[in-house]
Amino acid sequence: MAQTEEVAKEASDKASTFEFHGYARSGLLINDDLNGATGTGPYMTAAGAIGAPIGRLGVEDDHYVEANLIHKRFADDGSSALFRIMLADSTETNNEWTASDSQLNVRQLYSELNSLSMFSESETFSDATFWAGKRFDRDNFDIHFVDSDIVFLSGTGAGVYDVQMSDNWKANFSIYGRDFGEIDRSSTDVENYIATMNNRVGKWQFMLSGMTSADNNSRLSGAAESGVHAMFAYHGDSFFGLSEGSSKMGMLVGSGLGSELKGIGSNGDLLDDAKAVRLFSYGVTRFNENWRVAPALMLEHSQDRIKANDEFTWASFNVRLAQELTDNFEMVYEGSYQYMDLDNATDKASGSFYKATIAPTLKLSTSSGFFDRPELRFAVSYVDWSEELNGYSISTDADAATMGDGGEVLFSLQMETWF
Repeated sequence: MAQTEEVAKEASDKASTFEFHGYARSGLLINDDLNGATGTGPYMTAAGAIGAPIGRLGVEDDHYVEANLIHKRFADDGSSALFRIMLADSTETNNEWTASDSQLNVRQLYSELNSLSMFSESETFSDATFWAGKRFDRDNFDIHFVDSDIVFLSGTGAGVYDVQMSDNWKANFSIYGRDFGEIDRSSTDVENYIATMNNRVGKWQFMLSGMTSADNNSRLSGAAESGVHAMFAYHGDSFFGLSEGSSKMGMLVGSGLGSELKGIGSNGDLLDDAKAVRLFSYGVTRFNENWRVAPALMLEHSQDRIKANDEFTWASFNVRLAQELTDNFEMVYEGSYQYMDLDNATDKASGSFYKATIAPTLKLSTSSGFFDRPELRFAVSYVDWSEELNGYSISTDADAATMGDGGEVLFSLQMETWF
């Protein structure tokens, strides 16, 4: 113990910083019968089970929090080290004591070494970052307004970021491990190993991942034991070249275990013949002195995913508008439309989902844009969908969640913050 304390004291004497970052949302959701709304959220449609999102404003009823603790050390030669631990919890009960409902866990736990002096003469590795541990990949990105990652790579492993392949080409290399269990996500019965090369050339990004899970077919008959996932994306520094702002667009494709396009290698139940393709596009801009707009479009087609000959097609369009009325008050509007054509190899259903939300919102500064937080919101939403979707489920499991009847008004009180 004495030796550990001595080493810790020596480390603390070096230049270092401590950071605390977080994200949280918490709110109350009430239906038009003045009861707690159930079955809502960004994935409340029948296609939500395969990753099809809708606009999140006014339909979230969970209490979710992330707390990130980060320690950085800096050496005299310019190198540095980072340690991060991320705690997260999610509950749905509105009570203040939630121990029996808590899902508190450590979602990230890793260390990085940056700009190591041993590579100072190397053009390839002089600015590289080496890491190991459990983490979210650094270059994941999402569409916040629909609560959907475009690409989400996570697990436990090691890798290196920012390898300078040429003047305008940087690449990341990593190996992640994920577990497929018989009972729950914490089981370690079967492991899936994911090798990734993620390339950035200017505004263009190309990401290729291959994966293998040697015993997955023994865990679940017919399940894939390998897969490939690829993403091609463009990161614009304007709103599709039309105005100031930002935009992103691209395509994802996958086969076998790589057919879970959003969460790379995270679904062990996919069939060996599974195939999927997804297109996405979204952006943010200010089109008037007091107005902002953020449209988003996602489309996906997959087949042979859960059962042989199943086939799923969906398209989601969402647009969020903000009207700045004072320095601290704005009206936020959101409209969502989703089309679904679903065939689980037993039953078929197709139809549309609609959502319209209006949300008076308080914040510190309305002029700072869509992504300034905290926000305090009161929201009223109307949700409806085609009758053909009533009672339909992607899964043929008897216990699987199904859609009820549409035509409902929801009332929401919510805060959201990050820093």
